[in-house]
Amino acid sequence: MTPPRGTLYLVPNTLDFGLHGELAPLDDLLPMGVIRFAARLEHWVGENAKTTRAFLKRVDAVCPLARPLQAISIFELPRPAKGRVASGGDIDGADATVALLAPALAGHDLGLISEAGLAALADPGAQLVAAAHAAGVRVTALPGASAISLAVAASGLHGQSFAFVGYLPVESQARSARIRELEELSRRHAQTQLMIETPYRNQALLQALVVQLRPQTSLAVCIGLTTHAESTVSRTVASWRSATIELPPDVPAIFSFLGR
Repeated sequence: MTPPRGTLYLVPNTLDFGLHGELAPLDDLLPMGVIRFAARLEHWVGENAKTTRAFLKRVDAVCPLARPLQAISIFELPRPAKGRVASGGDIDGADATVALLAPALAGHDLGLISEAGLAALADPGAQLVAAAHAAGVRVTALPGASAISLAVAASGLHGQSFAFVGYLPVESQARSARIRELEELSRRHAQTQLMIETPYRNQALLQALVVQLRPQTSLAVCIGLTTHAESTVSRTVASWRSATIELPPDVPAIFSFLGR
């Protein structure tokens, strides 16, 4: 007889990953119900075992964990470069992803978490979610902050139609061509385009957007969402060109524009 399946829970993380200084209490950033739920999970999959433990320590400070942290199993999503899970097994690709579902297949609930925000949304994890559906494992996403939705709301741009396009090319000519392509798509479909960059390249991306976009296009930059460093500036490209703005090189930002 097949044992009942557990559930794969997508557990939201905070958006303050990598920021220096004192972190806000977890219950200021996540719903208390999610924190209580996370405290009872004994099996986890994350991008990085160390940062997953750090998250669980923050959970424990608000709501005691059901088991000691050392007794909680934490496995890492396969990394493309290494293709290995946290246990050190020589499993890669799809086989590694399916192996991570072992607790759920044995009837235990399993948490999936990313470094920031919600796993599988602008972050790794979609392959594990797809594998769970294929294996008949129930999937439930728990409520929490998503930088994408917060940025759309704060930008004042078109919230009825938007697309997250991830990272743009780093090489200058390819990046410029991609910006122009996205702007034309945005103008044609009245669709807000959102993108991110590694924080130390935030300024370079802003400069490229200001140079390549049309003066009448609306451009918004959201910095450090949900943190003490949070700010949002939304204006036309023409206005951006007449201002001097230096973005912090160590705070995550989301860029969005709407072609006019």
